[in-house]
Amino acid sequence: MRQSHQLPLVGLLLFSFIPSQLCEICEVSEENYIRLKPLLNTMIQSNYNRGTRAVSVVLSLKLVGIQIQTLMQKMIQQIKYNVKSRLSDVSSGELALIILALGVCRNAEENLIYDYHLIDKLENKFQAEIENMEAHNGTPLTNYYQLSLDVLALCLFNGNYSTAEVVNHFTPENKNYYFGSQFSVDTGAMAVLALTCVKKSLINGQVKADEGSLKNISIYTKSLVEKILSEKKENGLIGNTFSTGEAMQALFVSSDYYNENDWNCQQTLNTVLTEISQGAFSNPNAAAQVLPALMGKTFLDINKDSSCVSASGNFNISADEPITVTPPDSQSYISVNYSVRINETYFTNVTVLNGSVFLSVMEKAQKMNDTIFGFTMEERSWGPYITCIQGLCANDNDRTYWELLSGGKPLSQGAGSYVVRNGENLEVRWSKY
Repeated sequence: MRQSHQLPLVGLLLFSFIPSQLCEICEVSEENYIRLKPLLNTMIQSNYNRGTRAVSVVLSLKLVGIQIQTLMQKMIQQIKYNVKSRLSDVSSGELALIILALGVCRNAEENLIYDYHLIDKLENKFQAEIENMEAHNGTPLTNYYQLSLDVLALCLFNGNYSTAEVVNHFTPENKNYYFGSQFSVDTGAMAVLALTCVKKSLINGQVKADEGSLKNISIYTKSLVEKILSEKKENGLIGNTFSTGEAMQALFVSSDYYNENDWNCQQTLNTVLTEISQGAFSNPNAAAQVLPALMGKTFLDINKDSSCVSASGNFNISADEPITVTPPDSQSYISVNYSVRINETYFTNVTVLNGSVFLSVMEKAQKMNDTIFGFTMEERSWGPYITCIQGLCANDNDRTYWELLSGGKPLSQGAGSYVVRNGENLEVRWSKY
């Protein structure tokens, strides 16, 4: 029988009385809000008619106080559909995100959390993750990013889980923090947020635990922060463009674990703003992931008992503001080289519209030869995820997956986001992490 603790939501006012939890935060100044408009346009203009893609956008916009009623109503309806009709198909991390999005602040939608017993369901999914780890050499059903989301949501929303299991499974050297030999910055960052929430609950006395648990959580957090900072690039990005937002959140809440000169927050902020201006965040989930940090917010600012704030006026956003999309000047075509590599390599040349994404190349190749290039995918919160090619399917327990590469280098964007270029050498490779 697992040792279980009920962790109540701890308000930010309570947190502020803990000296060791002071945050080091930099954020976009109001006069520079105009530089965030590309992120908002990406989120506003995107299609949210499938899967759980709306969840992270709702969470992000609510967290920073942007209320666009017509858009929110549309996305909330999609979340309601997932809650009512396909909850059994939702992974543990996706369910955690749904809970966080519905309960960012006091609002009518948060009743869905309790009407549909979402906390209880998350507890069950989290425990299934733990049981799978025990049965399959420490490998969860999903991944440690989702496992960290689970702990964070349960911590913030009065859920039951085992502090002992957190201490046991969140050791910094755990293989699940790594993708091959590469430390996963966004996974480590989400773990820091989760561990910080648990630590605050322990310090505030909401949970009784031995001193060893609290000490271990502090040691884990310090080690993870050091690993995150070790991935800092010369231009200030941490890991890559898309992991930097959550890395910033983690560093905001853990400034007592590093020195002031270990991280130049303003440099990171400026580099991200430059990346935005160059169109890096064309995926709505990528845009949603980076926006809170740029506004000086973290997931630990979620508080279902506090009133929702509105910052929409500061961005000059109207609920009825028409959204215009500029069409391309002309429909030109490009040619790319595409290959699938398992034990041997299968190659073809594909012609697609200029501006097409990796997935479009795969679909075109599949039409050309379904036996060699046939694939299946599933819709996840970040977009399409390639599950099988030639009937060979990714398996979390075996830690196998289909890796996307360009010019032999792994891509940091997914099949539905990465825009291909003329003459590019694209590859999907059977890999193990």
